Amino acid sequence: MKYASQRVAYWYFAGAMVLFAVQILAGALAGTVYVKPNLLSELLPFNIIRMIHTNALIVWLLMGFFGCAYYLVPEEAERDIESPTLAYVQLGLLMAGALSAVAGYTLRIHEGREFLEQPLWIKAAIVVVALIFLYNVSMTVLKGRRTAVTSVLLLGLWGIAVFWLFAFYTPSNIALDKIYWWYIVHLWVEGVWELVMASVLAFLMIKMTGVDREVIEKWLYSIVGLALFSGLLGTGHHYYWIGAPGYWQWIGSIFSALEIAPFFAMVIFAFSMMFRGRRDHPNRAAMLWSLGCTVGAFFGAGIWGFMHTLSFVNYYSHGTQVTAAHGHLAFFGAYVMLNLALISYAMPYLRGRQPYGQTLNMLSFWLMTTGMAVMTFALTFAGAIQIHLQRVLGMGYMEVQDQIAPFYWVRLGAGVVVAVAAVLYIWSVFGPVPARKAVPLGAMQPAE
Repeated sequence: MKYASQRVAYWYFAGAMVLFAVQILAGALAGTVYVKPNLLSELLPFNIIRMIHTNALIVWLLMGFFGCAYYLVPEEAERDIESPTLAYVQLGLLMAGALSAVAGYTLRIHEGREFLEQPLWIKAAIVVVALIFLYNVSMTVLKGRRTAVTSVLLLGLWGIAVFWLFAFYTPSNIALDKIYWWYIVHLWVEGVWELVMASVLAFLMIKMTGVDREVIEKWLYSIVGLALFSGLLGTGHHYYWIGAPGYWQWIGSIFSALEIAPFFAMVIFAFSMMFRGRRDHPNRAAMLWSLGCTVGAFFGAGIWGFMHTLSFVNYYSHGTQVTAAHGHLAFFGAYVMLNLALISYAMPYLRGRQPYGQTLNMLSFWLMTTGMAVMTFALTFAGAIQIHLQRVLGMGYMEVQDQIAPFYWVRLGAGVVVAVAAVLYIWSVFGPVPARKAVPLGAMQPAE
């Protein structure tokens, strides 16, 4: 840790892990309801459990992004954070808002708009949090050294804030409402979040491989160009069946098929940098999560997304368990693993220790990845059967659910494995550290 103000990131990572645990718990509960439908049906209906599962995921990923920015921006800008006090205020507001939203959902207080269920006052509080954050990181960058990493990161973070404003616009026409709703949901995860992902990966490759910054920055610009080129018009694959004009079927199919390109480029980028650098970085767990992130994103967002993105295929697969398989693996590979990679890298510096808990951390990687892979295949097979029975043969929805119930049991088992892996991960990075791993702060210098 080069700058004392980077310590702020520690508390963001801790808050993110609390919400990560909430997300996993709600996910395991939702998976149980799939096989035991009447479980908690009066006390905590399925729609509330799912709401907590998805909202906790989004907020902890955002909190992780904020922590990543507060850790890497000072090193890139070569100065302390503009105002650590504001960063702590921002964290307090964000955490209070997130926990209030979860408590409110259990009391049926929500707006019912999928992923944007937060009450209006929480949406407004998120804007305040975003303004504090953007002021803090932007001023830190503007007053310090400017690099490609910070420029792309800021572009992504400002994009997140700008597209969030569409959460306040809810037209009465449901087709129009869906068009603007996707401005947030799609352009976040398949647009500006990819910029954050590319910049954080570039930072990790610079620090862990020792490859020249200029080489990595050229890759970064190429990936960002591909992400923006394919991701913006790729929004069209959500407009197939909502009442939008028919030309979106062509636009959505063509550009969505190209969305696989930036994720494939990230795989080539990460592995080529590792082999080119040939630096045996002691934090093997962070390197493993970094490489796994690109592979997971390529398969989850790229391959599984491509499988049902063409309009004539999506006509049959839309809204089936194939979509659920794609969503789970894409979020895990692209953004969960990204956060876990940077947390694994940064925590030894934030705690003033040599890389610790490596074996446990890497064990959690393989367990979590295996659990998510099994879950993805189970949902994919369930979706394929669902398409045939429901969309081709015309069977009723609930009748089909009975037919694919065995796959839900497999999904639940895989979810339990993911939950165990999450506990191991959190313990490996926040648990006690052997005394022999302790070194004075500042004694460890990241490679560059």
